[in-house]
Amino acid sequence: MVQKVLSMSQQLLIGEALKYAAHNVPDREAFIDGNHRITYRELLTRSLHLAGWLQAQGVGIDDKVGCLLKNGLPFVELYFGVSLSGGVFVPVNFRLASKEMEYILNQSDVKILFVEEEFIDSVRSINLSQVKIIVPIKAENLEFETNTIPYEALFSTTNEYKPVNLTDDDAHAIIYTSGTTGKPKGAVLTHKNFYMNAMNKLYHSQPRKGSRQLIISPLFHVAALSSLLQNCLIEGTIIIHREFQPDVVLKTVQDEKIETMFMVPAMWNFLFQVPNISDYDLSSMTNCSLGGAICPIEIKKRILEVFKNATILEAFGQTEMSPSTTYLAGEDALRKTESVGKPSINVRVRIVDNEMNDVPVGEVGEIVYQGPTTMKEYYKNEAATEEAFKGGWFHSGDLVRMDEEGYIYVVDRKKDMIISGGENIFPKELEDVLYSHPDILEAAVVGIPDPKWGETVKAYIVLKSGRQMTEEQVIQFCQSSIASYKKPRTIEFMESLPRNAAGKVLKMVLRTGAYH
Repeated sequence: MVQKVLSMSQQLLIGEALKYAAHNVPDREAFIDGNHRITYRELLTRSLHLAGWLQAQGVGIDDKVGCLLKNGLPFVELYFGVSLSGGVFVPVNFRLASKEMEYILNQSDVKILFVEEEFIDSVRSINLSQVKIIVPIKAENLEFETNTIPYEALFSTTNEYKPVNLTDDDAHAIIYTSGTTGKPKGAVLTHKNFYMNAMNKLYHSQPRKGSRQLIISPLFHVAALSSLLQNCLIEGTIIIHREFQPDVVLKTVQDEKIETMFMVPAMWNFLFQVPNISDYDLSSMTNCSLGGAICPIEIKKRILEVFKNATILEAFGQTEMSPSTTYLAGEDALRKTESVGKPSINVRVRIVDNEMNDVPVGEVGEIVYQGPTTMKEYYKNEAATEEAFKGGWFHSGDLVRMDEEGYIYVVDRKKDMIISGGENIFPKELEDVLYSHPDILEAAVVGIPDPKWGETVKAYIVLKSGRQMTEEQVIQFCQSSIASYKKPRTIEFMESLPRNAAGKVLKMVLRTGAYH
């Protein structure tokens, strides 16, 4: 018995972090969602009740609980409730098509599904082979073929929560990759994965204990989801936005005295289009965190110009790494503006060629990883798992180079590299040039088939409001900054670029010409 108790106390578990914060600062506001504010004591009480209810429905270690929820307190309560129950949390991108949702929910073996009212019709239209109970958040009079119980009704039930003998190597969540090529894969992330990623982030960001953070990115994405645990560890307060509205973001920073927020580069870019941005008091901000996609240099400069008391913390990584693998912070944001920084404190990194040989400093290779934030596996996909871990390292698919000081520079995604007439062309290099033009809001570069060169370069451009450019003007601007063979041969002007929920441009969609 003594050994069992000792074993449990030595584990890095998500639920224990919430208990820790609730013990230390029970009456501090943990999360704010509009007019709804919840303290750490209240959050723990409701999460434990949810955990007990889930256990009463048969949820135990390795049982899957899914959700189709927008940002809000129910998402937060469910996240911690599933963690405490011993189950595995499966947040699903609500922007997916019904058939895509169907694949993920069935492939992941979700038994209980929590769903937002506006997505109920989508759920009704698909065949859920494993789901036994559906919990609508704000829809009390709906009928389903499967059993249903309204979310708030769960808190009127009587359930006894039973502590679970979890280890930190047990699965905590399954996060599905964006699936831009083929079916999405479910990255199985453990309690230790999330916990160590949180410790890494806190080490590199050095937030004030009790600091106030704004969350805007969808919580089903791992970068935002990981902030829930980090908030407990610093006993902080998170203000949650249900959707991204640039002017509301600025008002919230001003009124709630926000100190830090994470947004993908596209969101920062849209924030700066608010015409009266200088009217807001943004002096409380001390940390502007970005990631999810490579950030153009001009956006970084604008961040430092607008948020005068803040520094930049740029994180780079991917879902399978929980997610952050490198950080660029403080004075390096300008000194090494084009870099994504150095490896995180608990992440081991190599840059290798196709034969797993380390490449010389300054040369391009694939970045591969080891460490306690590395996913356990792809769920029920042994072939993909073996391929990802060939040679004993996780293969990212990102092409990078390292300079003499150990700073890493992302050249491009391995699959996005363009080979035209035998020359390697990296879209990111050209995109950085395009973003530097004062009339261009967004840009994406892809390779398209060409009978003569194999591939040729095409740029998709979104202009700022009221601005005009011709195709020839764009090409001439590029040619003044980069080698002629790298310039785009064709330009297509668009109203917006296709993006997934993580803010990444869907280049596969652009390559196929399926987005207009």
